[in-house]
Amino acid sequence: MRGLVGILGLLLLLTVLWDGFETVILPRHVTRSFRLARLFFRTTWGLWTGFARRAHSSKRRESYLSYFGPLSVLLLLAFWAAMLMFSFALLLWSGGSAVRLAGATPTFRTDLYLSGTTFFTLGMGDVTPGTALARVITVAEAGTGFGFLAIMIAYLPTLYAAFSQREVNISLLDARAGSPPTAGELLRRHGRLRVRDGLVQYLRDWEIWSAQLMESHLTYPFLCFFRSQHDNQSWLAAFTAILDVCAALIAYGEGETKWQAQLTFAISRHAVADLSEVLRVRPQPPHADRLPAEDLKKVRSLLLECGVAQCADAGDLKLKELRQMYEPHLAALSRLLWMPLPTWGADAAPNSSRTVWGRITSSAPGDPSDDRSHSDHF
Repeated sequence: MRGLVGILGLLLLLTVLWDGFETVILPRHVTRSFRLARLFFRTTWGLWTGFARRAHSSKRRESYLSYFGPLSVLLLLAFWAAMLMFSFALLLWSGGSAVRLAGATPTFRTDLYLSGTTFFTLGMGDVTPGTALARVITVAEAGTGFGFLAIMIAYLPTLYAAFSQREVNISLLDARAGSPPTAGELLRRHGRLRVRDGLVQYLRDWEIWSAQLMESHLTYPFLCFFRSQHDNQSWLAAFTAILDVCAALIAYGEGETKWQAQLTFAISRHAVADLSEVLRVRPQPPHADRLPAEDLKKVRSLLLECGVAQCADAGDLKLKELRQMYEPHLAALSRLLWMPLPTWGADAAPNSSRTVWGRITSSAPGDPSDDRSHSDHF
């Protein structure tokens, strides 16, 4: 019996250490179906969102959900530490609970207490190992606990650096595409003069951002649960706006603009598809059509205003085909992460003149440059 418990403790020990290595240190995602970290996040996220459903306002719900990402990392470290202490306690018990305890008979609680004080290198001295095997286990646990906690804590700055790098571009997108970001607003604010030049360079920057996000979030999938600073912004909404505008430019555009849109679309779609696979969600269609026929006409009109002159019916079929390549993945991620997808933004944002963007881009009354026909002016 004690031999089987010892084997169980050793297997648990190796499983936890390997899970920590794969989750934090290994610089690539793991495709194995069963993992302790994945089970932990699935279970805790289900419980967390269960309480979120009881929130009476969306703002309070979003604030509540924003705590999960950082807190889950700390809870995962605590979970791993508890499992390691438990596994070493099993090893001590399998060795016959050979510990010295003044005035009492050692039990499994004694082994668990010794394991805890050893793991955190407290060295209380009231319980000590009594045999050579118990001393070896105690020394091994002290080294494991010290090294494990040191390595995990050392990687925390890396995680927050990846998160900060992601959020910089999302914040910059607010001035270019509104909040929440939409493809229509991104086109509208660039206008005819900047779609061919400025938008090409901007999509090239987002091609790099998408690749960086894919690499960091595939390595650390729990970063997907980290939410942005503002309630109406998210990395998923940013992906949606960029994929939407790329799909429109591929379907109706030409030249360098279309070429760069194809490159950005390819890596962005690759990123959302891989993240869906890592987070174990199946692609599924959105609850409602994000671009109904009446909005499609408005998007085509907006593209014409921006100098995209090939808005033919063949482009409509191409756009529908492209949307089917990424919208199911976005919808599945949206439902899992509780991050709503933005619309296409076919209509101008209401009260846009009252926003910061509307105020800084409007001309003074009577200014000759105040040309209301300018596509960038709204």
